[in-house]
Amino acid sequence: MQFGLTESQEFLKNSARQFFAGECPSAEMRRLMATDTAYDAVLWSKLADQGYTGIIYPEAYGGVSLGKVELMLLLEEAGRALLPGPFFSTVVLAGSVLDAVGTPAHKKQYLEPICKGEVRSTVAILEAGASWNLQDIQLGASNGKLNGEKLFVPDAAVADFLIVIARNGIFLVNAEARGLTISPMSGMDLTRKLYVVRFNNTPVEEIGPNLDLARALDISTAALAAELVGGMQRTLDVTVEYAKTRKQFGKPIGMFQAVQHQCADMYLETESSRSAVYYAGWALEENAPDAATAVSIAKMYCSDAARTVGNRGIQIHGGMGFTWENDLHLYYRRAKASETAFGDATFHRERIASMVIDSGSVSAKSA
Repeated sequence: MQFGLTESQEFLKNSARQFFAGECPSAEMRRLMATDTAYDAVLWSKLADQGYTGIIYPEAYGGVSLGKVELMLLLEEAGRALLPGPFFSTVVLAGSVLDAVGTPAHKKQYLEPICKGEVRSTVAILEAGASWNLQDIQLGASNGKLNGEKLFVPDAAVADFLIVIARNGIFLVNAEARGLTISPMSGMDLTRKLYVVRFNNTPVEEIGPNLDLARALDISTAALAAELVGGMQRTLDVTVEYAKTRKQFGKPIGMFQAVQHQCADMYLETESSRSAVYYAGWALEENAPDAATAVSIAKMYCSDAARTVGNRGIQIHGGMGFTWENDLHLYYRRAKASETAFGDATFHRERIASMVIDSGSVSAKSA
């Protein structure tokens, strides 16, 4: 393992930052946030032209075949720009599920259009219990039909097809299928719209068992943590700049130790989160034995750190931090929404404990 980024990885990170700064500045992010779906076809086409929609997928299906670390770098910059719309739900979440469980025919039919930027998709996981434990899923398909509902489904209104995680498999539903109803629901993150999806004898296509789903969800979880890192970095940058220019008692507030300590803590949280995310990406790419643990550590740490960094950033801004015109509250909303997505810190601490206990049990039996 290298402890620094390669030249090509640095190039990807820098070019992504320039792309998002040019194509999705704050004004554009706020414009899309105010729409019903936060989706813009022109921006989506530009993302596809950059190859971002197929970043980690095989060239055989129109992808770019880059690694998981590169995915973390891209999502970090997307999080820094607070990229609105269905990029995460389509490329990271739906793409990872299809890549993990789909047959070559399914990948050709559904993953390839995602890589080429021709379609949008999402994955419906949560139900009324709002549990990220897949063993708690109740919805199941019978005779090729689905009945029931899924909650907190991101970007469902702009999806061309939906992937549904059920207790007896993973199923694909066309967005125009009969019996499918999609209704908006309120969410913390204004840049990522959530929906209730209801099924009433809705015809579905099975794409595989849910036995191989864990890896896809690990990739998505690590990518979400990378988004949080980008948001933390942007919050830190804005806060430090504000501390340099805002004056109290005739001095910039950044000269006061209390403010300096807050900014130092924000920096520590951000850098530690970045290290955890990069290692998780490397572990996933190399299929390291501790990959799942590394993902949980990254998500656990980033979930707590993003909230802390947001709190400190708003506190240093004082009253300005609560105004609508200031972007800090939008990053804080993303942090709070992502904190619970794919399991909060408590969920992942318990997951780590379970993996450690299971590993100890296996070692004891082997001995």
